[in-house]
Amino acid sequence: MKKFNTTAICIPSKHYMVDLSSRIAQIRKMVDAGEYFTINRARQYGKTTTLNMLRKTLGDSYNPVSLDFQKISTAGFSTEKAFCQTFASIICDGIEYGSIYTDDETATALKTMSEDDSENVRLDHLFRILRKWCHRSEKPIVLMIDEVDSAANNQVFLDFLAQLREGYINRAAEGIPAFQSVILAGVADIKHLKSKIRDEDQHKVNSPWNIATDFLVDMSFHTEDIQGMLEEYEADHHTGMDTGKIAGAIEMYTGGYPYLVSRICQVVDERLVPDVFPDLFSAWTAYGVDEAVKQILAEKNMLFESVTGKLTNYPELKKQIRNILLRGDTYAWMPYNEQQQLLFMYGLIRNDHNTVAIANRMFEMLLYTQFISENKENEVLKQLASAEKSVFVSEDGWLDVPKIMEHFIREHNRIHPDQSGKFLEEEGRERFLTYLSPILNGTGTYSIEEQTRTHQRMDVVIHYLGRRYVIELKIWHGSRYNEKGEKQIREYLDYFGLSTGYMLSFNFNRRKESGVRRVQIGDKILFEGIV
Repeated sequence: MKKFNTTAICIPSKHYMVDLSSRIAQIRKMVDAGEYFTINRARQYGKTTTLNMLRKTLGDSYNPVSLDFQKISTAGFSTEKAFCQTFASIICDGIEYGSIYTDDETATALKTMSEDDSENVRLDHLFRILRKWCHRSEKPIVLMIDEVDSAANNQVFLDFLAQLREGYINRAAEGIPAFQSVILAGVADIKHLKSKIRDEDQHKVNSPWNIATDFLVDMSFHTEDIQGMLEEYEADHHTGMDTGKIAGAIEMYTGGYPYLVSRICQVVDERLVPDVFPDLFSAWTAYGVDEAVKQILAEKNMLFESVTGKLTNYPELKKQIRNILLRGDTYAWMPYNEQQQLLFMYGLIRNDHNTVAIANRMFEMLLYTQFISENKENEVLKQLASAEKSVFVSEDGWLDVPKIMEHFIREHNRIHPDQSGKFLEEEGRERFLTYLSPILNGTGTYSIEEQTRTHQRMDVVIHYLGRRYVIELKIWHGSRYNEKGEKQIREYLDYFGLSTGYMLSFNFNRRKESGVRRVQIGDKILFEGIV
């Protein structure tokens, strides 16, 4: 029986997978055109799996040579000779194990180079062997190198790229044999690899990979992709799930990030029965997806460590992202800002209509938790909420949101009796999320609807034991504006299929009347709180 896989390579015969055939076909067209390019995507974005499937697909018309630079140690990049001999040895291993095919003369030449004790082994010698191999090969050779990040700090790798570039140019200009296509895969783009080398020599400053074609293939998973994978799973397990609905919920959380998509499916399939749900029929629901997301956000994994670690390295960008999430600030997308583009390369942010946005909702939820935990100014509110959390759940398991708002308003006004409007506008919503976090911890989560995250308004959606609660956080700008907010939240309740909503307004008027009141708006019930 197949399983969902989140480690190393995915194999169609063993794992439930998204159908990659359309993506492979797009890449195949680039190979057919003789293009050299880099597949640079964030970690755990399916690069290795894609290369493996591409290698198998190309075998009908090409001689695909697939290498992994993780096999080359630091010593292997220390000198030109060490690199050439290691490179030759890796190909010789592939020949021995039947994964790489060469003519006898090429195999002998590479073996001789790998064992040469002299100091005369150089890149031009290696490429002379490779050119002859390309010339003698019955099928055009496609060179694929995974994990090129392993070479990031090594000048010899840049010289290797320069040789590939020269081969590409000479092939076009003089018809000299060269690889049909060269595909490099890794997180880093080559322009960032070169920026780590400091040297005044012109050939080391110019990019050795400026012949590469832009790689524009969309490798994220969309709802229809995820649904296809779930339908294959459903054919085996017969859970009765609504595959389209579940696929949409998974994409909503993940933005199609391949690892997160597979991880949610893996947790629902393997971890939720019987601890949370009695059977898979109950687990493959919107509630089950919520529960899987909660568990993933609570675990320690390499992807989340990478995301938060990269952000820590850029404090100014971290501050901007914090302001985007908690204050609704907007920052322009700047394609030539190196730090911003590095965070894009690592998969943390995306371009949303030329403004910076977090790549997906799960990353947002992770960062909300981190930012709130780092702010010690609201520690008292957090401790009070933690001490009182048991009173906010009714006997039937429902979350008592009006009571949460009442307690928050009371404690906030006691701790901060006289705050200026500007301070409350900037800090108020963060204080409420700080108060909310320990109440939900271990049982529920919350997310923010992106389109409402502005200076004026923020819609918080609480996910708690399969139920959703929508709270609109807004800045008070008079009763007329409040009526507009009531209309907006009514529309939002219709979207979620809910009959009850909540609104918490931060009012700067010193004559305000704090508290929570129940309002009937048509067929909806709205609890309005004033801070």
